[in-house]
Amino acid sequence: MRFGLGVPTGTEGLMYPVPYADPADAVRLAVAAEEFGFDSVWGNDHVSTQAYVRAEFADPPRYYDPMLYLSYVAAKTTRIRLATCILVLPFRNPVLVAKMAATLDQLSGGRFVLGVGIGAYREELSAMEPGRPINRGEHAREAIEGLHLLWGERRASYAGRWVTFRDVESYPKPVRGRVPILSGGNAPGSKERAAVLGDGWMPACLTADEVGAGVAQIRAAAAKAGRELPADFEVALQVGVSVAPTREEALRRFERSQVYKHLQSLSKTTLKDQDPTDILNRNLIGTPDDILEQVDRYRQAGVNTLAGLLFAANTVPETLEQMDEFATGVIKNA
Repeated sequence: MRFGLGVPTGTEGLMYPVPYADPADAVRLAVAAEEFGFDSVWGNDHVSTQAYVRAEFADPPRYYDPMLYLSYVAAKTTRIRLATCILVLPFRNPVLVAKMAATLDQLSGGRFVLGVGIGAYREELSAMEPGRPINRGEHAREAIEGLHLLWGERRASYAGRWVTFRDVESYPKPVRGRVPILSGGNAPGSKERAAVLGDGWMPACLTADEVGAGVAQIRAAAAKAGRELPADFEVALQVGVSVAPTREEALRRFERSQVYKHLQSLSKTTLKDQDPTDILNRNLIGTPDDILEQVDRYRQAGVNTLAGLLFAANTVPETLEQMDEFATGVIKNA
């Protein structure tokens, strides 16, 4: 099992309070993740403040561009994988995404992983391009197909309903010829894109049974499409973490955190099909031994990466303390 930290590129007001991390703090967390033995860091993607965040906080959150942030972190680290969790495809032209991803992959020596999705908050896209007609799921599929062409061919062209480009020569290519693409989200469309086009699936806050069912659906969809999933197909589950000496203390800490509030806010979108009261089975909450048991259940269900872990802490020092506890009690014993 590999473990990845969710870094604060777009977390203020959502997973963490406002303010939470200035640029130096955000980089400090990524460097600490490598020192503590985490496998990877995962940056999310937001461009404008959501309505409910504006209502809760007097000051606006700081959202850092994940690609620029990860490029800087690449120079400050040597081992950890650098990943997006997720990059919202409708925000950017796929030709530019291909160029940015290949550049970051080259700069980091092949450490970049591109987690993609359609975005949890449609209001951000509406703010960027009011009135723009788009089917985000169809756009995501076309964009991923376009990325494969841009990395795989010398001169690439694509003509879809939502994505179109002609005779693009995009160099340099990624270090391994292509960047791994993980399809983010719990919806059927995300699983279908993972099955047909992806190198992995990135769901959020699922139980072990739900993950197992999702992996089975992906394998069936891949077989139907005539595709055999790669041996290193990554199932990268995103969950919250609260580790403490007792399960009761860990639960209290989690319920007081901004992470918990954020998960509740997603109950009508990303997490709409889940039971919001089933916190213990959808996140890593408890003593190190409790969490190790949950990690093992996830492993048996097909998870090979616990990615973008969000700690139940409302300040950077508290987060670093929890990361240390988690590394000592869980990562070293998993």
